[in-house]
Amino acid sequence: METDLLILGGGAAGLSLARRLAEQGAAAPRTLVLESRAAYVDDRTWCFWMQPSARLPHLVRRRWAKVSLASPTERVVVDCAESPYAILPSGGFYEESCGLITQSERVRLAMGVRVLGEPRKVGGLWEADTSAGVQRARWVVDTRPPAVPAEGAAVLWQSFLGVEIESVGPVFDPAVAEIMHFTEGEAGQILFHYILPLSPTRALLEVTAFAPAPAGPDVFRAELGRLIQQRLGERPFRTRREEHGILPMGLPLPKPAADPTFVRAGLMAGGARASSGYAFQRIQRWAETCAQSLAEGLGPRAHAPDGWILSRMDALFLQVLRRRPELAPVLFLAMFRKVAPARLARFMSDQGTWLDDLAVIAALPPGPFLRELFRPAPGVVRP
Repeated sequence: METDLLILGGGAAGLSLARRLAEQGAAAPRTLVLESRAAYVDDRTWCFWMQPSARLPHLVRRRWAKVSLASPTERVVVDCAESPYAILPSGGFYEESCGLITQSERVRLAMGVRVLGEPRKVGGLWEADTSAGVQRARWVVDTRPPAVPAEGAAVLWQSFLGVEIESVGPVFDPAVAEIMHFTEGEAGQILFHYILPLSPTRALLEVTAFAPAPAGPDVFRAELGRLIQQRLGERPFRTRREEHGILPMGLPLPKPAADPTFVRAGLMAGGARASSGYAFQRIQRWAETCAQSLAEGLGPRAHAPDGWILSRMDALFLQVLRRRPELAPVLFLAMFRKVAPARLARFMSDQGTWLDDLAVIAALPPGPFLRELFRPAPGVVRP
């Protein structure tokens, strides 16, 4: 089958681009999205700081005007009402995106179709072998990860396991999102608890680690059980769903595109902020830009690289965390304690000004960063 555009992978990036193309109407190229899953389920959540430019705010499930961070010796509560912390469930995003695609005459979604190997250029068109036969297109946007997450492929990996639970009777304070409550982890690991209270009886509880090696869900089950026991005691509860993820923190610079008609996108191709793992709003901004370029017949666009200052700040921050993981509580609590919430939210959302950058730099102890300036960065290999 031949079409204008193949989107390989219908996750957050692939589906975001497809829905933006569907909104282009007749201007959109003929597009086919290939997704290996047979059906979408509500399997994850995306969080971000609400900015005036935030995309898809109507899909946000809950916002918090206060967030807290804690170390074993200190707790910081920040009033972020100006830029609330928000959670957007994947279920609503999947449902709305599929609805937009279904209504489009130019965009199609093929579920349960596996891509077999790498696409190849033949006679001016890309060919992809799939479980549904050979697909051909002028352009390809590949949102699949190029390799399985592995130690050495990123400076750090953010791995997590979470459960959404509902207790019998009130347990949680729905006014405050606990985004980083640090606890003792293994050597070289930054471990913290993350609790998003959806109501007095319902919350998403996660255990998250920043570490040189990615971790599967079973690594966190015992710690997650301890967190639930700590919060609920013997109170009965039921588990509504589970989510697990692995996000890159600090990838090697991408190779220049050998052929501009083939673009990689998504978490492993610049879709996630290096120092935090925040990805959803970055992906939405890319999807808009890429869809507009395709509608104008100019071909797909990769994620725009971060500016030099932001890239260098993130790289140095990750370098310090990698070599001095015990400093993580000090550094994060200092940022949230000393930087104005609106400034910090802009900085964390890639919307910061140079004044916001300076405020973050001024909030952090200079010693660890000055020492790292004169040391080689941890080796990261291209997958």
